[in-house]
Amino acid sequence: MRFHSTFICLGLLGAVAVSSSAFAGSAMFRGNPQHTGVYDAVGVPKFHGVKWKFHTKGQIISSPAVTGNTVYVGSTDGHLYALDLATGTQKWAFATRARVTSSPAIDGGTVYFGSYDGAFYALDAKDGRLKWKFETGGERRFAGKHLHGSEPAGETMPDPFDFYLSSPTLSNGTVYFGSGDGNIYALDAAAGSPRWKFHTQDVVHASPAIADGILYVGSWDSYFYALDAATGEQKWRFKTGEDADTHNQVGIQSSAAVADGVVYFGCRDSKFYAVDVRSGRQKWAFDNKGSWVITSPTLRDGKVYFATSDTGLFHALDAKIGTPLFSLDFKRWPIFSSPAIAGDMLYVGSNIGKLFAIDLKAKQLSWTFQTDASRQNTPALTKPDGSPNYAAIYGENFYDDMVTGVGKTLSAGAMLSSPVIVGDVIYVGSSDGNLYALS
Repeated sequence: MRFHSTFICLGLLGAVAVSSSAFAGSAMFRGNPQHTGVYDAVGVPKFHGVKWKFHTKGQIISSPAVTGNTVYVGSTDGHLYALDLATGTQKWAFATRARVTSSPAIDGGTVYFGSYDGAFYALDAKDGRLKWKFETGGERRFAGKHLHGSEPAGETMPDPFDFYLSSPTLSNGTVYFGSGDGNIYALDAAAGSPRWKFHTQDVVHASPAIADGILYVGSWDSYFYALDAATGEQKWRFKTGEDADTHNQVGIQSSAAVADGVVYFGCRDSKFYAVDVRSGRQKWAFDNKGSWVITSPTLRDGKVYFATSDTGLFHALDAKIGTPLFSLDFKRWPIFSSPAIAGDMLYVGSNIGKLFAIDLKAKQLSWTFQTDASRQNTPALTKPDGSPNYAAIYGENFYDDMVTGVGKTLSAGAMLSSPVIVGDVIYVGSSDGNLYALS
């Protein structure tokens, strides 16, 4: 994703989505520790309407997690919410000291999540009572000078597109997550005591994937890491692109997915990578021609699915060799929401505030849902052809204008959350503050 004089960029979703209750009583990012993003559910082949919606006092950047009869989700109002799955009625809310953009994970009656206050929390899933809290070295966003080519060039700027905290992954009694302090943490899930930590050279806001005892995660230091999940020992690391001048085409926000001996992830260097899990060697890379890949990929039946930022494209590739199977064009509106599959349908959110339902057999868009704020506010940000009006959104090539532009997009109901499918209902959040249940 590139910024020129008019900040030709939109980007709001770092890695984020959670699972249904299908994984051994657990609910976590992308449905399982491998983060494949596939749900054992009927889904919504034909859209009928909004079953319910729950409004928070902030933006819902967190993706929901569902287990039993409860859906959990965080909000930038600083709370984690527990809602009745059938009605959307609030069961309880837990207040932290800052925004909650980590997606929660639930296992064994405990819900886990991180907050921008620098703490990682474990709560009783039934009543929201605090079980334990772990203090990291503190949260921060990725930062750099001349960020995205904006002025003043000598000023160190926090990246306004780094919205997301690492979401926890649970495996073998351990909870894993990354932090803005540059560490990847492994904690005892019952007690919150540290088992190990591994330090990278920059912010880690991607979420760890785990397969066959190996943890996979990328850092903003431009490296993708494979670590022993039991000890934290590095098995290998893979180098992605660099951009020392504007820090625009560098860093890994995408969370990885693992299947059939290959780990897949996107990067802000505009590449989508497939890397051998044993050797750490690249099997193939798909060039997105300058457009970031922030979505976490979805994998099924030998195919990998992901979307891009600037170009607003949805891609289906052959997972083994990386050749394109089909693509859909969403008028250059960036997609940072991670896709989810149920049945023959794939669902993904967009920064224009729309959820797209794609028929994978027909290889075409089936239906679209638009958030409340998107219907009201996006016309002022859109060109006649339906593409983003970046001049209206971002204005001049100055850092403050970039921050203001991000705020405009959020106020227009950007769908930053990633969908979760349970039965015949889709649960997904929006920056308009609503968690939507769609059926």
